[in-house]
Amino acid sequence: MKLDITRFFQACNPSKTLVIGKAEDRQYYIDFSQVRGAKVIDQLRRAIARISPEDPTCQLFTGHIGCGKSTELLRLKAELEQEDFHVVYFESSQSLDMEDVDITDILLAIAGEVSKSLAAVKIDVKPGYFKNLFKEVSDLFTTPIDIDVEAELSLGVAKINAKTRENDKSRSQVKQCLEPRTNGILDSINQDIIQTAQEKLKQQGKKGLVIIVDGLDKIENTLKPNNQFQPEYLFAERGNNKLKGLKCHVVYTIPLVLVYSNALARLRDRFNGSPKVLPMVAAKQRDESDFTLGIKLLQKMIMVRAFPDSQINWDDWEDNQDLITQVFDSVDTLERLCKVSGGHLRSLLSLLYTCLQNDDLPITSDCLETVIRKECNILSLGIDNDEWQLLKDVSQTKSIAGHEEYNILIRDLFVFEYIENDVSWFDINPILQESPKFKS
Repeated sequence: MKLDITRFFQACNPSKTLVIGKAEDRQYYIDFSQVRGAKVIDQLRRAIARISPEDPTCQLFTGHIGCGKSTELLRLKAELEQEDFHVVYFESSQSLDMEDVDITDILLAIAGEVSKSLAAVKIDVKPGYFKNLFKEVSDLFTTPIDIDVEAELSLGVAKINAKTRENDKSRSQVKQCLEPRTNGILDSINQDIIQTAQEKLKQQGKKGLVIIVDGLDKIENTLKPNNQFQPEYLFAERGNNKLKGLKCHVVYTIPLVLVYSNALARLRDRFNGSPKVLPMVAAKQRDESDFTLGIKLLQKMIMVRAFPDSQINWDDWEDNQDLITQVFDSVDTLERLCKVSGGHLRSLLSLLYTCLQNDDLPITSDCLETVIRKECNILSLGIDNDEWQLLKDVSQTKSIAGHEEYNILIRDLFVFEYIENDVSWFDINPILQESPKFKS
């Protein structure tokens, strides 16, 4: 069997999110739930489709940036669609300014995306409230915006977002206009969009509407004028009445930092339970021994990208030596790559992608070690002596304390979280363990 190097290179792009609803992407998907220690997506789906299909649910979902959340949420979308729900999934960071997000920004984005998705299935909504609102917003600008809500609500939202990104003054004016109207916006979404959607979707044989808002985990931890950090302000302070107020099933991604903050208790109380956390894929266990199953699944993730169309049994590595050596000079090099990624899927693909850029196949041990050293150097540049000490403490204790310093280490992907026997444990990014500073 011959490796298609161009297709392999494209499949290893770390910025590509697998869309499970597409057959081409589905062949690359690996179910890591058994080695993550939690079946998080099954829990989200069960709450919507089994426990409370008729009554709205609001669930929070988080995990390390790059650990595979978007892929898993798209899997959730595909599974819910198979159960006859209409699912609106969108990546919020494409339309929102992650450094300055308010409740009204999120609600407007939801209104636009839901109306666009409904239009695709021949369901038209006429939210008259937005016609007047957009006129008021348009009048704020020196050059008014031509917004025809009757044509498509999503276009109006997009035009306002584009205009407010032009300068801080415009954004401030729009915020001052929208903030007092938050309740009106929420009521219009519920009455004019969601209620209409639920009725007409059921006429089409659907069970209801589900909204998945991805990308909110990328919200910056900036300080708001009220001296609250942005994620805490949005989700712990105001999310209960506003973000939770939509009359349909909703899943929001949230910044992982909230799980390790003092805001967690308020989140649990206001959203009826803890956020669902997608742990890292474990390549080793807490006692530092190899986790063979985790390593094998990470290896499989790479090899199915190299040979996606075949019916190869990757559980039998002995019979696949000739295929592996088309990609790597040895099985040991493949295993080394998987271990040094720490089970962080984007890091694994990024290291592999760089190797493919640097040299021809098969990837040699020397090539991989060069890439590892360069990546280690880049990561290490931003770490001061106090943080090195914290990293050494994490490496020894496999735990973190509830201090802001640890939140920074987690946010910057210096520390990873794993789950073993339903209990969290932590370790430093294996790339950093290669640093002479850490070894000293």
